[in-house]
Amino acid sequence: MRRFVLAVLCAAALPLAAIAQEQGPQITVTGEGRAAAVPDMATVTLGVTAQDADAGAAMAETKRVAGAILDRLEGMGIEARDRQTSDLGLQPVWSNYRDDRAQEITGYEASNRLTVRVRDLAQLGDVLGAVTEDGANRLSGLSFGLQDPDPVEEEARRDAVADAMQRARVLAEAAGVTLGPVLSISESGGGYAPEPMMMMEARDKSVPVAAGETVLAARVTMVFSLGEGDQ
Repeated sequence: MRRFVLAVLCAAALPLAAIAQEQGPQITVTGEGRAAAVPDMATVTLGVTAQDADAGAAMAETKRVAGAILDRLEGMGIEARDRQTSDLGLQPVWSNYRDDRAQEITGYEASNRLTVRVRDLAQLGDVLGAVTEDGANRLSGLSFGLQDPDPVEEEARRDAVADAMQRARVLAEAAGVTLGPVLSISESGGGYAPEPMMMMEARDKSVPVAAGETVLAARVTMVFSLGEGDQ
């Protein structure tokens, strides 16, 4: 019985060995690429907070300020699709802890957070200055990006493939073998990486902002076949 089982296992392993033999030796390398472009869009996350002994009054104040900010943004040409309420909050404000007295609620803090896309970077400093003037008292995020990232992403991918091919050539040469054709290629990773480059001009009631560069990264894994070295 054991001999029969062993014979079956060996027979099952033969096709796998034949496939490995048919494919021959291979090399797997990973290449990385980057491409930079001047950003043409910014995303700002700003907020309004207000405290009051009455929860309704706190919410009403944040609603009033947020409404004024949205009206100002509309007047500055920021389209409705680029103005979004991203979070609303209400939480109690507690008194300081004292040994002889338990904590108690002394009021409420309401918050309203907005996410704004600015597609004209020359306007960004004025937008930040305007919303601050209208009552925005929280700025939790500012990021730069590209409205059409596809051409830059393609450039980063080409750079990653060229990097992988160069690595494969060096390794094959060092090992004394010849580099064969590409057997497979896959992409992973990538993303944005800000790089400071320039400072936007500041004007009255405008906030100076460093626009920098937007860098897109790409990573590819390539498998090459290998041939024998020169005889």
